[in-house]
Amino acid sequence: MAGAWVWAVAAAAYAAFAAWYFNWRGRVRADEIDGYVARIRAVNPHSADSTADGVLRTFLEGDDGREFFMLNLVRLAPGEVKDPKTGAMRSARAVMQDYTKAFLPALIARGGHPAMVARKAGGYVDSWGVEADPGWSVVGYMRYRSRRDMADLASDPRFGGGHEFKFAAVPVTLSFPTQPMVLALLSPKVWVALVLALLAALAQLAILALQ
Repeated sequence: MAGAWVWAVAAAAYAAFAAWYFNWRGRVRADEIDGYVARIRAVNPHSADSTADGVLRTFLEGDDGREFFMLNLVRLAPGEVKDPKTGAMRSARAVMQDYTKAFLPALIARGGHPAMVARKAGGYVDSWGVEADPGWSVVGYMRYRSRRDMADLASDPRFGGGHEFKFAAVPVTLSFPTQPMVLALLSPKVWVALVLALLAALAQLAILALQ
């Protein structure tokens, strides 16, 4: 069939996407967990204070090999904060951007990406049994390819210095992993396939029209 090669190209493109986006390395093994926890402590000295080792260990031990989404609630410091690298006073948002510039490429390289980032638009509308609103600024929902990728990212010494910018800009934060139960937005696993199929179909029609 004329132009059939475009479908082979589309299939190859999706295979390349799947090689990056899907978890092919399996679950974290029990004998790897101690090493991950120790390296995360070494790379990020604040981790012993900000994250209970038991919580991280339990999360890794319960690895199901699936993707997950980290919910991040962030309150940026008001006004200016000291830049941990230069010592100059800068806005907390600008200092946080320096952390994001280091974090996002490392996340994307490991098959992760922001699924949603939103600024706060109002106070608690419905709440009970929780502490008062500390003044959250931003909500982030980050996709991780696997728990192993999260541990690799958190323990990567090349990324360790970026944490100082986060601690300088963010006096209050809360993060925990989630597994979506209902997700109305299409996953890239689906929409990338649909886009490639559409492009292949349009390309084949164009080839046929030119014959």
